Amino acid sequence: MTAETQAPHAALGLSREQCQEMYYYMLLTRRIDERLWLLQRGGKIPFVISPQGAEAAQVGAAYAFRRKHDWFTPYYRDLGVNLVAGVTPREIMLGAFARGIDPASGGKQMPSHWGNRPLNVVSGSSPVTTQLLHAVGIAQAARRKGDDVVVYTCCGEGSSNQGDFHEALNWAGVHRLPVIFMVQNNEYAISVPLEKQVAGGSVAARGLGYGMPGIEVDGQDLFAVYAAFRDAHDRARRGDGPSLIEALCVRITSHSSDDDQRRYRSSEELEALKQKDPLVRIRAYLRENGLMDEATEKTIEARISAEVDDATEWAEGQPYAEPAAALRHVYADPPGEEG
Repeated sequence: MTAETQAPHAALGLSREQCQEMYYYMLLTRRIDERLWLLQRGGKIPFVISPQGAEAAQVGAAYAFRRKHDWFTPYYRDLGVNLVAGVTPREIMLGAFARGIDPASGGKQMPSHWGNRPLNVVSGSSPVTTQLLHAVGIAQAARRKGDDVVVYTCCGEGSSNQGDFHEALNWAGVHRLPVIFMVQNNEYAISVPLEKQVAGGSVAARGLGYGMPGIEVDGQDLFAVYAAFRDAHDRARRGDGPSLIEALCVRITSHSSDDDQRRYRSSEELEALKQKDPLVRIRAYLRENGLMDEATEKTIEARISAEVDDATEWAEGQPYAEPAAALRHVYADPPGEEG
C-alpha cells in the first residue's frame, strides 16, 4: 500500500495500540458523562455540562500534547482532554461530588471547573473565555524562560465572541507565542444557533486577522483532529507561533443539566444527531481497518464500566471539606489563623 492510499492512522504513524488507546479515552469520556447525568438526575450531584459529540475533537487534540510537560487551560466541556492529560476517573468524580480532596478546588468549584496542578491543568472559572488569557500568559512566561512548552486552550464558538478571545489571539499573534487555540463549534451557544452568533459563520477565518493560521477541521474525525494538532504543536515548538483550530462538532445533549434543548431544536434535528456520533464513526473505522475486533471492544467496555463504577462508589464515600476550608485561598490571613 502506498503512502497515498494508507489509512489515516497509518499515515500519521499511529499504531494499533495507540488507536485503541484513543478509542478507550473517547469511550471513557462518554461513559463517565453518562454516569454524571444519572447522578445529577438522581439528586446526588448538582450539575452536568456534557462533552457528548465532542469526544473525537477532545481526544484527538489532547493526544498531540505531552503529558506533565505541556500546559492545559481547558473549558468546561473538556472532560476528554483532562482524561488524556492524566486526570483519573476518581478525580473527576471527586469534583462532581464536591469532596474535600477534589484536586481541582477542594470541593469549592462547580463540577467541570477543571484543575490539576501536578498535570499542568490550570483551574478555570465560570466566566467564559478567561482561560484563553491564562494560556497566553503561561505561553509568554515559557517563552521568556526558554522552556520547551506548548499550551492548549479551548472555548466554544459562542464564547469566541467575547472580548477575552480577541485579546488573547491578538497578544499571542503579536508575540508569536507557543499556544494552540481550539474552538469546539457545536453549533449552539446554549439555545442560540450559529447563524445568529458568529458573523460570517467561521471562527477559523478570524485567525488570519491575528497573524496565525485559522484551520477548520471535522471534529467528528479523530485522526483529522489529531493531525491538525500535531502539525500545530510542531509549529509552536519551532517558534513559528500560535494556531487557531476550529473543530466542527455536534452537541448531542442539552447545553447543561439546567437546559432542555427540545424547546429550541426540532425532533428531526435531534434524531439526525445519532448519525453524527463520533463514537459510532471511530468504532466502525477500527473494525474496518482491523484495529479492533469484537473481543477487544468488549474488553475495553468492561474495563471502563469497572473504572466508572469504582470511581463513583469511591468518590461518593469521601468526606466533604471541613468548614474552615471555605476560607482557605480566599484571604491572605484567614480568620482564626495566625498571619
